[in-house]
Amino acid sequence: MYIGHYAAAFALKKAAPRVSLGTMFLSVQLLDLLWPLFLLLGVEHVRIDPGNTPFTPLDFYDYPISHSLVTSLGWALGFGLVYYFRRRDTRGAWILGFGVFSHWVLDFITHRPDLPVSPGLNVYVGLGLWYSTAGTILVEGALFIFGVLLYTRSTPAIDQRGRYAFWSLIAFFVLTYAVSSFGPPPPNETALAIGGLSLWLFVPWGYWIEDHRALGISTRSSG
Repeated sequence: MYIGHYAAAFALKKAAPRVSLGTMFLSVQLLDLLWPLFLLLGVEHVRIDPGNTPFTPLDFYDYPISHSLVTSLGWALGFGLVYYFRRRDTRGAWILGFGVFSHWVLDFITHRPDLPVSPGLNVYVGLGLWYSTAGTILVEGALFIFGVLLYTRSTPAIDQRGRYAFWSLIAFFVLTYAVSSFGPPPPNETALAIGGLSLWLFVPWGYWIEDHRALGISTRSSG
């Protein structure tokens, strides 16, 4: 899942208005932000395997540190605690921790049974929505539209930049989703990992957006 994770960030913003959208992006995509780093370090692995599922050519056969159930709970707890000790915002910390773990939940829905339950345990889970391309696009698209609508209604733009920064991001999400869904597979695992690092760019983009939207201005100091 790709834009579905960002849908969670947009939706959770309403539940924790003091938390910046950039921080929300960081939480819901933390597992995928760490994953390419672990690939490049050689501690996790993936194969380019066209036909692995109808929706993705990737075989996620070794990623217990970033994406197992147990470590996802650990990343969620750690992220929430770090935010709490920095901001003393209990509600924001809980929501961000939930945002981190929501990534695993959404992956559980989409992945075939390749999500490890725990490092060192040979048990894998996944409901396999990726076996249906149409179903994947329908579910993920619906989540994204819902999240975007919820965010726009709760955070009105206060100037032109607030509108352009936000809608240009939405357009970029849709474009890159289409390319990743229907384009050719990555040439190799290293190129995939380097491309995955581009997800970090959405974090400052989220902060920029909130500098020009109502709740972003009123709560900027809360992160």
